[in-house]
Amino acid sequence: MPVTLATLNDVSELTNLVNKAYRGDSSKKGWTTEAHLLDGNRIDEETMAGYFTTTGVYILKYTDNDNHISGCVYLEQKDNKLYLGMLSVDPELQAGGIGRALLLEAEEFALSLNLHTIGITVISTRTELISWYQRRGYEATGEIQPFHAEEKFGIPRDKIELLVMERNLNPSPGKA
Repeated sequence: MPVTLATLNDVSELTNLVNKAYRGDSSKKGWTTEAHLLDGNRIDEETMAGYFTTTGVYILKYTDNDNHISGCVYLEQKDNKLYLGMLSVDPELQAGGIGRALLLEAEEFALSLNLHTIGITVISTRTELISWYQRRGYEATGEIQPFHAEEKFGIPRDKIELLVMERNLNPSPGKA
């Protein structure tokens, strides 16, 4: 399986991938980008490295046959839920199933931790991305959060709000 836990040795490659997927001209090669909403990098190496020393935080990576990382996702155990963020796929490989594979593996990972709800936040104006998550069973909770106050995740061009969405991993009665 090409999805495995990332390690501290992957920090540089993960940081480059995330920034390429979210910001700048390279991100515009994919079907979804934040480049028109935020300036600056999505993440720096110091922040990425810190995730590997934080209890309850995991990064899954998707690698190709040459062990090149072409996708990743941040997972954090928060109380009785798994928070999913920073889902990133190389823009030139988007729409090829890597994001779906990472999302499915994240759901399996949540269940392995006995967590049955995955929560995410999405910039409220990124309607194409919200629709993508809805097609995969995520629903808006009605909660809106402010975008991060510190600039280490990017510099907003306008006011940004985050839509909170969740997916319940327990099958409904009568569904398999």
